[in-house]
Amino acid sequence: MKPWILVLALGIASNALAQDAHLKAGQAKDHIGETQTVCGEVVSARYASRSKGQPTFLDLDKPYPNEIFTILIWGENRAKFGTPESKYKDEDICVTGNISSYHGVSEVIATEPSQISPLK
Repeated sequence: MKPWILVLALGIASNALAQDAHLKAGQAKDHIGETQTVCGEVVSARYASRSKGQPTFLDLDKPYPNEIFTILIWGENRAKFGTPESKYKDEDICVTGNISSYHGVSEVIATEPSQISPLK
């Protein structure tokens, strides 16, 4: 076997494994406390400008008030993301970070735009 074929095959296999490593929004609840990449469609997005901390909520796969996974961006970090509630709405994205739970809903707090990427 030619060396370049082996390198190509290994590259394809590792890329497939990396894609499989992503969690779906509904799977995040089983990974609380872990740093993982969670992917889904942003089906509801809102900026609570009058709430304490001025949070922005991006809900994946199921909309508020029945959300199953939320990306939370606090107001202190919001400027880094622009207007995330419109930028990411209806987009398929992934977020990487520590998964926590708030009132039974899995979430990742995003502090840097590099944590969020388009789903490939």
